[in-house]
Amino acid sequence: MKSIPHVISWNLTKGCNLLCTHCYLPTNNTQTTLNQNIPSSDELDTDAAYKIIDDIAEINPNIILILTGGEPLLRRDIFDLSRHASGKGMMVLLGTNACLINDDVAKRLRDSGVSGIGISFDSMRPDVHDSIRGLKGSWEKAIEGMRACKRNGLEIQIQTTVFKKNYDEIPDVVAFANEMGAKVFNLFFLVCTGRGQDITDITSKQYEDALKQIYKLNKQYEGTMLVSAKCAPHYRRIAYEMDPESALVKYYSGGCPAGTNYCRITPEGNVTPCPYMDTSCGNLREKSFGEIWRDSSILQELRESNLKGRCGECEFESMCKGCRARAYATTGDQMAEDSWCEYEPGKYGGKKIMLKAENTFGLEKGFELSWSEDAKKRLNKVPSFGRGMVIKRVEQYAKEKGYSEITPDIMKEAKEKMAVDKKMMFPFLSMMGKKKATNGKIEWETEALERVKNAPDFVRPGIYKLMEKRAKERGYNVITSEFLSEIRDESMKFASRRIKKLGLDELRIEAFDMAKLKLKSKKKKEVIDNIKGFLNDRTEKNTEIITKFKKYLSQEVNTSDDSLKDNEY
Repeated sequence: MKSIPHVISWNLTKGCNLLCTHCYLPTNNTQTTLNQNIPSSDELDTDAAYKIIDDIAEINPNIILILTGGEPLLRRDIFDLSRHASGKGMMVLLGTNACLINDDVAKRLRDSGVSGIGISFDSMRPDVHDSIRGLKGSWEKAIEGMRACKRNGLEIQIQTTVFKKNYDEIPDVVAFANEMGAKVFNLFFLVCTGRGQDITDITSKQYEDALKQIYKLNKQYEGTMLVSAKCAPHYRRIAYEMDPESALVKYYSGGCPAGTNYCRITPEGNVTPCPYMDTSCGNLREKSFGEIWRDSSILQELRESNLKGRCGECEFESMCKGCRARAYATTGDQMAEDSWCEYEPGKYGGKKIMLKAENTFGLEKGFELSWSEDAKKRLNKVPSFGRGMVIKRVEQYAKEKGYSEITPDIMKEAKEKMAVDKKMMFPFLSMMGKKKATNGKIEWETEALERVKNAPDFVRPGIYKLMEKRAKERGYNVITSEFLSEIRDESMKFASRRIKKLGLDELRIEAFDMAKLKLKSKKKKEVIDNIKGFLNDRTEKNTEIITKFKKYLSQEVNTSDDSLKDNEY
């Protein structure tokens, strides 16, 4: 399979407002406010950065581009670069300490096309976080930045680097991330490079235990927040040992991505296999990104994957490969074994454990069925690394249902089925296609608005009111079709609980009569009469809704857990 870059991490500047103890990039912490005189003379200027973005788009216009630093918000052109990249079709994420983010900055990031913000947050104890980040008060500023992002419709990811001093806090920080409304929590593991090369790391035993914690926490927050591990390819082996049928094993394959579908760009324009490896594969002032990606001998060696030592003998070689940066940092050889891994090959008989290609991210794109133009446009919102698998799964669903052409509606059906059957969460899908508001009002995506217009007149005002209330509660400035479905399903679950409270276990029209007896409001009783009349006159049933109701009614329901208030029944 041809190696295609799916993710690029771009260190835009060495300038920073903090002095983190573990930073892999030697930074200059002389800047403290937004839009300083950055880039400096040795860093890529705006025009050079534009050209690089254009070059990357020729190789893969739907790449995930992570703009980071240093502190990327110190670059005076950060909003221009974000806008240029997102305009090319890239999914732009910003990696930041969040100390410089207020409402105005969050709005400008949103309006420049940034899809999500990765925020560094290392401890629930302010003194510990501040000591790691090198600035007193950075803990409070980071939280203020998170809140500003949420208020202005920007999705956040919380990124925590684990040390001995915060190792015991992992569950607490994950819980905090969930409370803050993060879509993703990433636990990063230190690779002792740059300023962090003299730090005493956690032990390999603690590393294994931390990965097991992350696996259990991901199960705990399933459907709400993705809990994952970064710079830890061994996580897939841990997941396999805890549950061979885990979605993490089936879908997140390929092992360490350094040089195969991931790379880093330095402030000076050097391309390296990953942020923790300083070996230059070429400079973008001298060659195009495509030339370096295709021709670098360093990248070619990583793709051939002739691993040495235990990594080469391991049954999990294809899904793990060990951390190539850690191997390079400890031995000087990027193909050496990863000494941090405690696993001894042979436990599973020495036979390589391989995954089905059609179930893995990174699958090459290929159509077997006809796709409408609108469906293809929707597909293009999916980052490239997941697109091949999405095509495969949607077409499989369509064949099972007897559909000959893929439409946006069929894609929605297939997505819901994938989420239910596989119990997976694709955080990148929730970030894609969200049109951000340009002011403080709640805006409606056209598709969502059209769906509500098709609802009966007597319920339409209530839908508008409930949706805008829920959007405000959850920090969204725009109501999308996906959000409309989410709230609809929550309401159906609530209605199912109420039906079961009435002593019924199936959909029956008498449920409305029984509910009406419990109501005092004349207006609400009229609504029930209107619903009954509408259902009696309807000639075409909504089979999707009926199927969902039956599923919810068949589940064990906690009838004391009513997420909606009585007056919203």
